[in-house]
Amino acid sequence: MATYKYYAMDIHSKRVRGSREAENEAALRASLSNDALYLISCKEVVDAYKHRQLKATDIADLCRQMGTMLNSGISLISAVSIVVRREPNKKLKKIYRQIYISLQQGYQMSRALELQGEVFPPLMINMVKAAEASGAMDTTFLKLADQYTRDNRLSKKVQAAMMYPIILLVVTLIVMVVVFTVILPRFFDVFNGYPIPAITKFMFGLSRFMIHSWYWFIIIILSIIALVNLALRIPQVKYQWDRVKVSIPKISHLTQIIYTARFARSLSSLYTSGVSLLTSLRLARRTVNNTFIEAQFDDVINDVRSGATLSAAMDRVKGFDPKLSSSVFIGEEAGRLDTMLDSIASDFDFEAEIATEQLVAVLQPAMIIILGFMIGSVILSVMLPLYSLYNSLGG
Repeated sequence: MATYKYYAMDIHSKRVRGSREAENEAALRASLSNDALYLISCKEVVDAYKHRQLKATDIADLCRQMGTMLNSGISLISAVSIVVRREPNKKLKKIYRQIYISLQQGYQMSRALELQGEVFPPLMINMVKAAEASGAMDTTFLKLADQYTRDNRLSKKVQAAMMYPIILLVVTLIVMVVVFTVILPRFFDVFNGYPIPAITKFMFGLSRFMIHSWYWFIIIILSIIALVNLALRIPQVKYQWDRVKVSIPKISHLTQIIYTARFARSLSSLYTSGVSLLTSLRLARRTVNNTFIEAQFDDVINDVRSGATLSAAMDRVKGFDPKLSSSVFIGEEAGRLDTMLDSIASDFDFEAEIATEQLVAVLQPAMIIILGFMIGSVILSVMLPLYSLYNSLGG
């Protein structure tokens, strides 16, 4: 349901302006006509929040409430009405109220969710659509709540895992700034007039630059950060970076498990809810959040459409744990693919949490080594000329 600002004319040729909700311009024209108004022009009001997907925690909370109430025998429209009344967040309340209005107008729940733009993910909409056909709305909503709760927990763990390296990097930068602006300048006069090694000249030059042209130093750092962000928005660059993430020795195995866990959980939720396999693959690929892996699914979907087994098609995907295709093969052979997918998803969820912890264990010493190398280079640049000066004075 869209909101339109309109100019209209009444039967006395008086211009009227206002806003009204309608599904499209034709529906708006008909609505105004019922009020004896003739539409002159209109413009859809674009709500910026409407085009932003809800957080996983908000979706999980909505689905859990809906699933619990439907399971208790409360009707769908009554359950949405209760959600609207209970929601304290004004923006969410507005979205839920629009869903309620759409249901009152006779739309199905999946269509009501679609009318909110990009607020709700395609995975959720398609699972609800399948549930409408099967009649298992309560089970589907509870399954969605579990899906998004797990997704959020995994994302939080990955974010928490990255916090230590980020903090260590910030501390390293602060330490280096202090070293170059406070400590190294004390040695300028000591070595003045004496020959110094190239590494010392470089360190002294960098120190003078940071002291006298500190603003340029900040501009360069910010420019590098901005360029990296812009580069990662270029599809080709993002593709190559995502490819590197699943190819780095020792780290690639851990990232592959995390990506596999995301895909397995989404595919399991979709397929076991009654969504067709091809549609499930198309939707689950979007949840991986790795363009290199996503790009390979065009071939996977074509192979499955041509009659190949899912396990054979999945076995050619680079970036997933090999255990996924092997487990799918067992499920296909036993005729219990839906059960096996659910089991795989639970297994990979656990492995992903362990992999996240191991990722931190790998990154911690790596960052410490980088910090040690940087500080060691500074110490070396000071010690080498000191040693040469000591030898010349001793001689």
